[in-house]
Amino acid sequence: MSGMTDAPRPITLLIAALGGQGGGVLAEWLVELATDAGYPAQSTSIPGVAQRTGATTYYVEVYPEPHATLAGRRPVMSLLPVPGCIDLLVASELLEAARMVQSGMVSADRTMLITSSGRTLTTSEKLAQGDGRFDSDRLFDVARRYSRRLVAFDMDEAARGAGTAVSSVMFGAIAASGVLPFGLAAYERVIRDSGLSVEASLRGFARARDEMRAAGAGKASRSPPPVAGPLATASVPAAVAAALPVPTHEFAGEGYRRLAAFQDAAYADLYLQRLVRIAAAEQASDPQQAHGRALTRETARFLALWMAFDDIVRVADLKCRASRFARVRREVAAADRDVVRIVDYFKPGMAEFAALLPAVPAQWLSAWDRRRQAGGNEPFALALQVRADGIFGFLALRTLASLRWLRRRGLRFGQEQAMIERWLRSIETVLSDDWRCAHEIALCGRLIKGYGATNERGKRNLLQIIDHLVPRPFATTADRADAIRQARRAALADEDGGALDATLVTHGAPAPPIVAYPVRWAKKRPDKTAARVV
Repeated sequence: MSGMTDAPRPITLLIAALGGQGGGVLAEWLVELATDAGYPAQSTSIPGVAQRTGATTYYVEVYPEPHATLAGRRPVMSLLPVPGCIDLLVASELLEAARMVQSGMVSADRTMLITSSGRTLTTSEKLAQGDGRFDSDRLFDVARRYSRRLVAFDMDEAARGAGTAVSSVMFGAIAASGVLPFGLAAYERVIRDSGLSVEASLRGFARARDEMRAAGAGKASRSPPPVAGPLATASVPAAVAAALPVPTHEFAGEGYRRLAAFQDAAYADLYLQRLVRIAAAEQASDPQQAHGRALTRETARFLALWMAFDDIVRVADLKCRASRFARVRREVAAADRDVVRIVDYFKPGMAEFAALLPAVPAQWLSAWDRRRQAGGNEPFALALQVRADGIFGFLALRTLASLRWLRRRGLRFGQEQAMIERWLRSIETVLSDDWRCAHEIALCGRLIKGYGATNERGKRNLLQIIDHLVPRPFATTADRADAIRQARRAALADEDGGALDATLVTHGAPAPPIVAYPVRWAKKRPDKTAARVV
C-alpha cells in the first residue's frame, strides 16, 4: 500500500473551448505530444449543446513517468475531471473560466488558470432587453481568487493576428506554462506532423508563448487591448463639425456616416438637422453647459441607430459586403486557397415585404395575412436558402440591397419617421422645463432595438412612456425624471413587460394594452411509418 501512495499522480489538464475553436484538435495534439515522448496519456471530452450556449470540455491526463521506467506497469487514469484535482485549466473565453471555477474544478492551492480575456456573449446576454453582459471585472476577480495563478490574454486577438484557430494559441499557452515535462521542440513537432495549416498554427503557438512570457514579467494584459475603431480613427465629417458642438462630434460623426451608407446623403443631412434642433434646445436649457452636452450626445447615438432600422434591404447589404466575407474566412481560419461556402437562411414574412410598399398595397397585404392567421394559418413567410458565395446568390443579394431607393416610398419608412419625430418633440418640449427629465426621455431611445416583434414591443413601450407618463403631474420635476428612468429600466428588465406594467401603474399611468395573438391548433398527423394492423 505504501508503494501505491508514493506513486506519482497524473498531470491533469482541463480545456474549456467553444464550438469551432478546435478544442478536439488541441486534445489530440496533447495526447500525441505525450505518446511521442513515450508517456502514458489519455483524453475524454464532454460536448456542449451549441456554439455558445455551452462549451465543450476536454480532459487530458498525462502520467509524469515514461513507459520505459514503469517496467511494464500501466497506470490507471481517470476518464472524468475531479473537482479540486486539476493542475492546469485553459479556457478560451472568460465566462467559461468562471464557470469552471463555479463547478469546483479550480483550486487555489493547485490549479494554474490560463484564460482568454476576451468575451463571446452568451445567448442569455444577447437576449437581454438592456445590457445583459456579465461584469468582466467580477469574473477576473473570481478567477484570480480561486486559482493558484491566473494568466489572461486575448486569445481571439492572438489567433486572428496569426491567421489560425484558437486551439494553436491554447497549445502555445500550455507549452509555456511548464506544467508538462516536454520541450518546445516537441510541441512544434506535433504541429508540423499534423499537417493542419502548419505555418499559421506555429505563428499562433509563438504568439501565445510571447503572451505567457509577458505574464511572467508582470506585463500580461488583464483585458483585451484597445482596438482602434471608427470613432477613434475616422475624422469628423465637415457638416457635423460645422453644425454641432465638439462634445457631440464622436457619436454624431459616426451616425452621419452610418446613415449616408444606410440610405443616402440627404438622409444623413436629415439626421444632422434633427440633432441641430436638439442641440439648440439643450443650449437654451443649459447655456452654461453644466452637463457637457450629454443630452445631445445620447440623442445622436440612439437617433442614428433608430434611423438605420433593420429591413430586408439592409440585411441584404450587410450579407454581401466584402468585409463580411473576410470576417467569415477569419472566423473559420481559412487559408488563401481554401474554398469557403456561405449559405444564408432567410424567412421573410409579410411584414418585411409590406414595409417596402406604399401605404395602400402594404395595408391590403397586411390585412390579408391577418385574416389568414385568424383562420388558423401560420403567418405568411418564405423560407429561402441563398448561397452568398455563388454567382446567383450574390447577385440576388446585391439586387435586393440596391432597392434602398424604394425604402423612402415604403410604409415602414413613413411610420418610423413619424415615431422618431414624436420622440424628438417630447425631448424638446420637456427641455424647456427640466434638463434631467428630457435626458431621461432621450435615453428611452434605447428601447428601440432589434427587428420584428422585439422592435414593435420597444416602440409600444416608448409610446406608453412619452404619451402617458411624461404628461402626468408630479410633485417635482425630479420625481417625473425618476419615474421615467424607472419605467425605462423596467422595460429593459424583462421581455413579457410585467415589470413595466407594474412601474407604470405605480406612477398612475395605464399599462400598455395587451396584444392579441391568434391561437392555432395543429392537427396531429398519423405516423406513416408505423406498422399497420390487419
